[in-house]
Amino acid sequence: MKVPEGKKIYFSSDNHLGAPTHETSLPREKKFVAWLDEIKTDAAAIFLLGDLFDFWFEYKKVVPKGFTRTLGKLAEISDSGVPIYYFVGNHDLWMSGYFEEELNIPVFHKPQEFFFNQTSFLIGHGDGLGPGDKGYKRMKKVFTNSFSKWLFRWLHPDLGVRLAQYMSVKNKLISGDEDAKFLGEDNEWLVQYCRRKLQENHRDYFVFGHRHLPLEIDLEPNSKYINLGDWIQYYTYGVFDGEKMVLKKY
Repeated sequence: MKVPEGKKIYFSSDNHLGAPTHETSLPREKKFVAWLDEIKTDAAAIFLLGDLFDFWFEYKKVVPKGFTRTLGKLAEISDSGVPIYYFVGNHDLWMSGYFEEELNIPVFHKPQEFFFNQTSFLIGHGDGLGPGDKGYKRMKKVFTNSFSKWLFRWLHPDLGVRLAQYMSVKNKLISGDEDAKFLGEDNEWLVQYCRRKLQENHRDYFVFGHRHLPLEIDLEPNSKYINLGDWIQYYTYGVFDGEKMVLKKY
């Protein structure tokens, strides 16, 4: 992808809209929508790296109530011709067509490689990557199992959504943010994952979310791991201007 002069690529992750309640997350949603409204004028593309919602499930004819401001703004930006890319997180991994059909936003379930102005990126949400975190990895297999999704779909949406929202807020294992503090480079699973991927191919930037921490870590002289932080405590996001990527705070 060529980044035109004067344009930028934006990255954001981990809004967890709806948590712990719709009322308490509404100010955060309005702030995020205001940010989208600002960046739409010079955005060459927008990457949303998962957990936009604290819970999301697509029934055949029903999606979770709420988030009208966010979905409307994304539709407006997408309709204007600015490409938006979405990577599912561990809270919204049950996406299955709504974003593509209604918003024209492609959805990815695994990390993907991109090239912007000859600069290489590996981009994803970040959950379940690298060594360790075995409890979550086992649970993710259960959540993504087609039989599990089939069972959940048979719950009435009022019951299913309420149950899932309760589990999402209360269960730290599901939330994946039980240790949202820097563990040191040698203990950060995503840092280890990036270093292993570098042994296969060089990437200039590894960009992930999930950790809820704004991080910029040099892996090699010309390779960097960036974690985007969140829109709960830090309100941080990434910007690539065609030459380099940096983290900023809104």
